[in-house]
Amino acid sequence: MRSRAAGSGRPLAGWVVVDKPSGESSRATLDRVGRTLRTAGFNTKTGHAGTLDPLATGVLVVAVGDATRLVEYVQRMPKTYVATILLGASSDTDDADGHIVAVDAPRVPSMSELEAALATQVGVIEQAPPGYSAVKIEGRRAYDLARSGAAVAPSPRPVEIHEIVPLDYAWPRVEIRVECGSGTYIRSIARDLGAALGCGGYIATLRRTRIGVFDLDAAIDPRGLAIDGLLAALRPTVDGLGAMPRVPLDHVQIALVRQGRALDPHRLPLGDANPGELALVESGGALVAIADWPDRDQSVLPRKVLAAAESPARRPLPEMPD
Repeated sequence: MRSRAAGSGRPLAGWVVVDKPSGESSRATLDRVGRTLRTAGFNTKTGHAGTLDPLATGVLVVAVGDATRLVEYVQRMPKTYVATILLGASSDTDDADGHIVAVDAPRVPSMSELEAALATQVGVIEQAPPGYSAVKIEGRRAYDLARSGAAVAPSPRPVEIHEIVPLDYAWPRVEIRVECGSGTYIRSIARDLGAALGCGGYIATLRRTRIGVFDLDAAIDPRGLAIDGLLAALRPTVDGLGAMPRVPLDHVQIALVRQGRALDPHRLPLGDANPGELALVESGGALVAIADWPDRDQSVLPRKVLAAAESPARRPLPEMPD
């Protein structure tokens, strides 16, 4: 194998939106991306922002390089799902991958009853995660306890569900769109809907269509992924910060930030930004650091300083075997 072509020496970083296939874990999908990078000679870290169940498909945001340090910001972004719920039965996993038990002679709710039951789950609510979930109970994952045969009942916790829209209903199938905050389980919505209607319910299909600024329109298929397609899909690291104010720096200020030095806010083009977190960027928009600005008259303090960003379009691709 010929050696990798010499590049700028600057690290590869950014976000890749992939369309996770059904039937494989989020980890397995992440590994596909990692293998593609390693095979092409890019030895860089990867991670993902927000696990999807094996049954689910759709948006999985993969962090590359220094973007792995910013996963928490993507995880906070609102998410959109489209789900199919089957009424008239229940599942021990609250989805079609579990053991399904039909309800004898289930009542068939009306559309108005369905809408009313869904409305009770909108807002800031207390939601109990599924028994088969990654939440920890006394230091152990709930799914590990459930698989060992233990009775598992995770405690409810607050989540925010912005909207649940019924898209279609023809007994026993209900299709909904959900917009929600982090930590929400769509399986729990199906389970609780079935309980409220007195007929049982579980998730048959689930597709995540958006996480914040990352949506399916930009998603690539991770199966058979080639390096040129992956690099073409790589989005700037700063995209993972959503609406955080961007503050451009000159070369002197960039050097100070890379030394961990504080900046005088009166010498920065802060515009109408309010004190809080700031994204410090190069003139071309590449992220340099995330900083804290405690108050208008206090210094801007670099908190997460990233390695110099690069554009993969300018970086010579590694040479592959003949």
